[in-house]
Amino acid sequence: MKKNKIGQRLRIIEGQVRGLREMIEKGAYCIDVITQSSAVKQGLSNVENMILERHLSSCVVKQIQSGSAKKAIEEILTVYKLKRK
Repeated sequence: MKKNKIGQRLRIIEGQVRGLREMIEKGAYCIDVITQSSAVKQGLSNVENMILERHLSSCVVKQIQSGSAKKAIEEILTVYKLKRK
């Protein structure tokens, strides 16, 4: 199930963030810290994409089928705007 994959990815990111904090505390080389930070950002982006995919393929479809197309469209536009930031 995707929830397990999302949870697993979040645990990996959590470990990466702990590692990032330790690197900073130990005075690691700046480029190494930036590389690790980029990996964390990419990991979060991947989790966000997984959640969005699940939402679009289930929640939005149900909203449209139940006659709440306007709400579904508003949510899609909100997410689109957030992703562009």
